[in-house]
Amino acid sequence: MKGHGRSKIRHHHGIGMKTPEVHNIGSTLKRIWVYMADEKVKFSFVLIAIVSSSALSLLGPYLLGLTVDLVIAEPEGSTLLTMLTYLLLIYVFHSAFLWLQNYWMIDIAQNAVKKMRSHLFSHLQLLPVLFFQKMQQGELMSRLTNDIENVSRTLNTAVVQFVTSLLTITGTVIIMLWLSPLLTILTLTIVPVMYFGMKWITKRTGPYFKKQQRDLGEVNGYVEEMFSGQPIIKMFSREEQVINDFEEKNEALRNSGYYAQVYTGFIPKLMNMLNNVSFAIIVGAGGLLALNGFVSIGIIVTFTTYSRQFTRPLNDLANQFNMILSAVAGADRVFQVIDEKEEKQDEGEAVAVNRMRGEIAFKSVDFSYEDGQKTLSNITFRAEPGQTVALVGATGAGKTTIISLLSRFYEPERGNIFIDGRDSEKITRASLRNQMGVVLQDATMFHTTIRENIRYGRLEAEDEEVIEAAKSAHAHEFIINLPKGYDTVLDSDGKGVSHGQRQLLSIARAMIAAPSLLILDEATSSIDTMTEMKINAALSKLMEGRTSFVIAHRLHTIRSADLILVLEEGRIIEQGNHHSLMEKGGYYADLIQTQGSVNRVSDIT
Repeated sequence: MKGHGRSKIRHHHGIGMKTPEVHNIGSTLKRIWVYMADEKVKFSFVLIAIVSSSALSLLGPYLLGLTVDLVIAEPEGSTLLTMLTYLLLIYVFHSAFLWLQNYWMIDIAQNAVKKMRSHLFSHLQLLPVLFFQKMQQGELMSRLTNDIENVSRTLNTAVVQFVTSLLTITGTVIIMLWLSPLLTILTLTIVPVMYFGMKWITKRTGPYFKKQQRDLGEVNGYVEEMFSGQPIIKMFSREEQVINDFEEKNEALRNSGYYAQVYTGFIPKLMNMLNNVSFAIIVGAGGLLALNGFVSIGIIVTFTTYSRQFTRPLNDLANQFNMILSAVAGADRVFQVIDEKEEKQDEGEAVAVNRMRGEIAFKSVDFSYEDGQKTLSNITFRAEPGQTVALVGATGAGKTTIISLLSRFYEPERGNIFIDGRDSEKITRASLRNQMGVVLQDATMFHTTIRENIRYGRLEAEDEEVIEAAKSAHAHEFIINLPKGYDTVLDSDGKGVSHGQRQLLSIARAMIAAPSLLILDEATSSIDTMTEMKINAALSKLMEGRTSFVIAHRLHTIRSADLILVLEEGRIIEQGNHHSLMEKGGYYADLIQTQGSVNRVSDIT
C-alpha cells in the first residue's frame, strides 16, 4: 500500500534504531551466555579439557629442563630415552585434549548462535509494521547473518583460547617463581610494557570494529536496495550516481576495516619484539646465574621455553580480546533489534472473532506519524455490512493510513474504530487480520510453487480449491501453460511470471481466503484492459456480501461504490455515493470533470 507519512515514521511511538553505542562488554557477554546456558554439561567438559591441556603444556617444559640436567649429570644412563617417552606421552595427550575442547566448544557455539538466530528471527515476526517501513532489508539481513556469524566465529575459538591463555599465564608464573624468583622478576619486567601497549591498541580497535560492523550493514543495505531498484536506476540513467554513492559507502567500510586491522596488526609485532627481549634477558641473566651456581642449565632451558609460553598467551589474550570486541559489536547490533518493542499486545478483554459481518465505523479518529504533524484528523464514517467504500484523494491524503488503522498496524491517537459494534481494540489482531483479504498494487510472491503462493491465503485449502480460486481469478489458463503448471517455482520477487500475472495470483490468494473484509489497493493497475474486464467480474463476485475498501480503483468501481470518502490533507471533506457527490458539485465533481471520460482515476488518487 501507499500512503502518507512513509518517510516520517522513524520515531513514531519510540520505534527507531539507535546509532550503535559503546556498550558494556560484560553485560553483552552475559546476554550471549544466556544462549549457552543449556550447554552447562558440555561446557564443564570443555573446562576439564582446557585445564588438562594447560597442565600438560606446563609440565612439558619442566620435564624438558629436568631432562637436560639429568643427561648432564648421567650422560651414559638410559634417562634420556625414558624422559623422551614421558615427553611424547605428554604432548600426545595435550593434543588430544586440545582436539576435544575445540570439538565440544564448536558444538556449544553452533547451538548458541542457532538459538540467537532463531530468537532474532522470531522477534522480527512480532515487531510492528512501522519497524520494517523504516529499516533497510539489507541492514536487517546483515544483522541476521554477518553479525551473528561474527559471534559464532568468536565463540568457536576465542572463548577456549581466552581461558587457556589465562590458565597458562597463571601456571607459568607460579612454576617460574618456584624455580627461580630472581629470574622470574627479570622476565616479568616486560609485562608493564605489554600492558600499556595492549591498552593503547585495544582502546582504538574497539570503536573501529563497531564502525566496521555498522559500515558493513550500510553497504549490504545499499546493495540490496540498488539490486531491487535496477529498472528505475536504468530508466533514469542513474548508474553513475549509484556507483558514486556505493564508492562512498565502500570507502567508509574500507577505512574502518583498515584502521581496525592496522591497530590489531600492531599486536603480534609488539609481542614478537617483547618476546625477543624476554629471551635475551633470560639468556643473559640466566647465564650469569648459572656461572655463579644459582641455577642449573636445565632451569635456563625451562625458562626460555616458559618465556615464550608466557608471551604467547599474552599475545593470544590480546588477539582474542579484539575478536571479542568485534563479536560484542556484532552482538550489540543483534540485541538492538531484539530490544525493539514488540507490537502492542492485545488487551486482556480482547476476544477472537471467527466471522465478521463487516460493519465498520470510524468515530473522530486522529492519527500522527510524528508528534505535532497530524496525518488524519477527525475521521468519521460508517460502512454497513457488504458495502463498498472507495477512498479518493491525492497522494498523502491518508487513504492507506485509514486501511492501516483498520488492520491495527497502528492505533488511533484519539477516537475509536468499531467493527460489528465492538471496539477494534477489543478484537485480537490475529483474528481480525485473518478476516481481511488484501490485494495490493505490488503483488508479493514467495520463493515456492504457484500452488503454495495461492494457498498462502488459507493454508489448509485443498488442491482443488486452489485451482478453483485460480480459475475465478482468470489465472488458471496461464498457469497450466507454464512448463510445470501449478508446481512452477517462483522467485521471491515473482520472476518467472509477468507483473500482471502476479496480480492475478494475488487475487486468487485473496479469493481462497474467503475474507469478511476486502481491501483493494489499485488491484488492477497492472492489468491490461481486456484482462481487467475479466478481473472486475471476478472481483465483483469476490466482493459480494463482503465489506470492501477500494483505494485508487477504476472509474466504474468508484461510480458503483456505496460510499465514497474524499480525503484532503488527512480530513474527509466529502462523503456519499457518486450520484450525491456529483450533484453537490464539490471537490469530487471537479476531479471527475477534470478526468473527463477516461476509464481510470489513478492519477487523482
